[in-house]
Amino acid sequence: MKAVVCGAGIAGLAAAQCLSRHGWEVVVLERAPAPRTQGYMIDFMGPGYDAAEAMGILPRLRELAYEVEEAGYYDESGRQRAVIRYDAFAKPVGGRLLSIMRPDLESALRESLPGDVELRFGAEVTGVSDGAHNVRVNTADGAVYEADLLVGADGVHSTVRGLVFGPEADCLKYLGFHTAAYTFDDPEAQALVRGRFCLSDSIGAQLGCYGLGDGGVAVFAVHRSADPTLPDDRAAVLRREYRGLGWVAPRVLAACPPNDEIYYDQVAQIVLPRWSKGRVVLVGDAGYAVSLLAGMGASLGIGGAYVLAEQLARAATVPEALEAYERLWRPVVADKQASARTSARWFLPRSRAELLLRHVALRLFRLPGLNRFLIRFLSGKQTAVVRALSSAAGTDLPAQ
Repeated sequence: MKAVVCGAGIAGLAAAQCLSRHGWEVVVLERAPAPRTQGYMIDFMGPGYDAAEAMGILPRLRELAYEVEEAGYYDESGRQRAVIRYDAFAKPVGGRLLSIMRPDLESALRESLPGDVELRFGAEVTGVSDGAHNVRVNTADGAVYEADLLVGADGVHSTVRGLVFGPEADCLKYLGFHTAAYTFDDPEAQALVRGRFCLSDSIGAQLGCYGLGDGGVAVFAVHRSADPTLPDDRAAVLRREYRGLGWVAPRVLAACPPNDEIYYDQVAQIVLPRWSKGRVVLVGDAGYAVSLLAGMGASLGIGGAYVLAEQLARAATVPEALEAYERLWRPVVADKQASARTSARWFLPRSRAELLLRHVALRLFRLPGLNRFLIRFLSGKQTAVVRALSSAAGTDLPAQ
């Protein structure tokens, strides 16, 4: 069996690794000319963590992860106004939580690919022809690939989804935010934020920083915008929207790199009635982006890829496998998407009253027993779907 995977991001690389492990011949096509270096720090837990362990890459992820003690909210003078200790997140999930940069997670997945997986950068998909027994994929350089399955794992603005499932406007649900991320080198700024997430305690726009190794700083930004249109000059928008936040913000904004070195996008969800059509299937953000408000996009991308590959390995036919994948995975995604929409106001307050309410809530969450409620509120219910599949496959995971 042969699969073409469109997208060499987190979900696509995970799908390639899992399918290859089950004996599939896999080609990965990526439009970008090289691996992306932009990205932000993520909290990696849940079904993706379980899948990473079953895939054998968890030790490498632990090597690449950063130690985080707390996430604190700081006012314009640098005074801490609220804080969440990271053990409040880690204990309810049995310590199965990592803080890792998205590019590092992608790097670990690339390293894990078997040698027979073909990975092509600069390969833009331009056409898809879906037949009863195979699917044909055309790329801009004239290459043609025939396969038993096409996996669309090319992100929120998926080319595969547009070619096969219809216009983006029919499925993209804009949530009213823009987001950006970049890194820069500044040892003095790194010393200020090292070992913790530092978030601006602000209304309408929030800037987050974390100290990396060798004097580096990772920056994450999100602000409200009624207009979903992405700007041409990303750096100018960042300087305008975040200039009044004080403390480290002026230093962070002064170090803003050129536009092509800034990750910038809408905060949106993808909602589709089905994730497969014929021999084309979507995984990760291409099919069910939950948005950064859920904090589970990478986890769902890897978890979904694992579930898809397991169903393809067990079912008698590809159509049966795609039905089983959707039946198992859709309830998990629906819960995470609902949690993201519910927590939007808490994530970025719109008024001083909402800001003060967040302070009160964070203090309450520090009380014994309430940290589990915090995890549930922010990221939805825990799921045992991946754990059950990995146990059935002979990859036993620790009880949780």
